[in-house]
Amino acid sequence: MKINKVFVVGSGLMGSGITQVSAQAGYKVVMHDVKQAFCDKGMEAIKASLGKFLQKEKISQDHHDAALSNISTTVRLEDAADADLVVEAVFEKLEIKKDVFGRLDKICPPEAILATNTSAIPISFIAGATQRVEKVVGTHFFSPVPLMKLCEIITGVQTSDETIATAKEWAESVGKTTVLVKKDHAGFIANRLGLPMMLEAIRMLEAGVADPEDIDTAMRFGFNHPMGPLELADFTGIDVLMHASMAIYNDTRDPKYFPPPLMQRMVESGLCGKKTRKGFYDYSSGKKEAYWKG
Repeated sequence: MKINKVFVVGSGLMGSGITQVSAQAGYKVVMHDVKQAFCDKGMEAIKASLGKFLQKEKISQDHHDAALSNISTTVRLEDAADADLVVEAVFEKLEIKKDVFGRLDKICPPEAILATNTSAIPISFIAGATQRVEKVVGTHFFSPVPLMKLCEIITGVQTSDETIATAKEWAESVGKTTVLVKKDHAGFIANRLGLPMMLEAIRMLEAGVADPEDIDTAMRFGFNHPMGPLELADFTGIDVLMHASMAIYNDTRDPKYFPPPLMQRMVESGLCGKKTRKGFYDYSSGKKEAYWKG
C-alpha cells in the first residue's frame, strides 16, 4: 500500500513532531486536535523547529517552505476520511485511545492503516476498539521527534505482515531507524529497558541516597549516557512515564514497574518536568537549575 496522505491525531509535543517529519519527507499531513488553539500552538512549535533547522543550515529555504506548505490543521476528526495512514498521538490512557480508534474506524476508508504512538500500552488493547485489527500497528516515536532517530514498530496479535511492512517503510521514509517488536508486550523494547532505570533513580532520590544532579552525573559519566535518568524524566514528562510504567505493571505485574510514591505525588501536585517548568529540576528561568532539597 502506498502512503500519500497522513492524518495525525494530537498536536502536542509528539503529534507536532510526527507532523513535522512527515511534512519534511514530502507527505501531505493534516494535524488534528480538539481545539484550534491547540493546533495553532502545535504549528508554532513546528515553525520554531523548522526555523532552527534553517538557521543551522540543515535544511534549505525551499525545503523549509515546502514542509510548511504540506501541513494543514483541523478540529474535525471526520477530515481523516481520505487518509492513507492515521497516527494517533493523544494522552497515554487506554480509554482515550480506544475512543479515538473506535471513531476513526468508522471514519477512515477500509484500507487505511491506523497507527498508535503509545509508549507502553499493548497494541492489541487499542486495536480491539476497531473492526480492522489487522490494520492497527504501533509506531512509537521518541521525543523530540525531529531529532531522535528511533521508531519502534510494534505488531499486535492480529496485525498483518503488510501493515507492518507499510508502517516500517513509512517510518524509514521520514528519516527513522526502525526496530520490530514481534510480540505485543507492554513497554516494547526501549521502555521495558529504560523505565526501570528511571524508576530506580526516583527511588534513590526518595530514599535520600543522592541528589538529582549526582544521580544524573553518575549515569552520564559512568555509563556514557547523554542525559541522566532524572533529567530524561523531566524532558519526557513525569506524568507520561508514570502512565507508561502503570501500563507495563498492569500487563506484567512486575513490581519494578510500579511507580514510586514520590513519582505519584509529583504528578498529582503538577511537578511533571520541563513542560510544567518544574520537576526534578527547575526550568522557570528558561534553563535547567538545581533546586531539590532532600
